Formats: sequence, structure tokens, C-alpha cells
Amino acid sequence: MRHWLCLPLLLISLSSHAASTFRCASKLVSLDDHIAEVQNKCGNPADRSSLGYKEVADRYGYWQSVPIEEWTYGPDHGMYHVLRFEGNRLRKIDSQRGN
Repeated sequence: MRHWLCLPLLLISLSSHAASTFRCASKLVSLDDHIAEVQNKCGNPADRSSLGYKEVADRYGYWQSVPIEEWTYGPDHGMYHVLRFEGNRLRKIDSQRGN
């Protein structure tokens, strides 16, 4: 009986996570891909927004500012796909239904 109670919570938590891959036609991009690789595979986005900069520490402990951009692709069957880049690397992929 307890398993049936846990199932809805599991489904809710899975649906709230961002995807780790995005399909552009027949090509696939993944988290940590370089911005040039994504553009080469997916082409130009429908919208490209610069969100500013973020301070991050590198593996040696030095701080640097990296640019943050969001690219929006779609609509594709009513879905928009938002790709977030931090320091020219793909860090987050979200999908949302268009209005």
C-alpha cells in the first residue's frame, strides 16, 4: 500500500527536473556542450537573450565573471525549448508549452 502512495510523489519530482538533452532535428545536444556546438547542430534560435554575468570559481579557486545567455527554440508542436548557457557551456534545458 505504501508503494502506491509514493508513486505520485515520484512522478511529480521527475516532471519538475530539467532535461539533460535536446533534439534539434536529427541531432542531439547535451548539458556541458559548447555554445558553438549547439549553434552548429541546432542553428540560430528564435530568441537569444543576454542575462548578464555570474561569478564562478574555477578548479584552482580563482573567481571570474562568465556571461549568461538563454536561447529559445520553437515553437515545435506547441513546445518552446529554453537553453541556458553559462560561460559558453550549456547548463540547463527547459521545455514549456506555448500559449
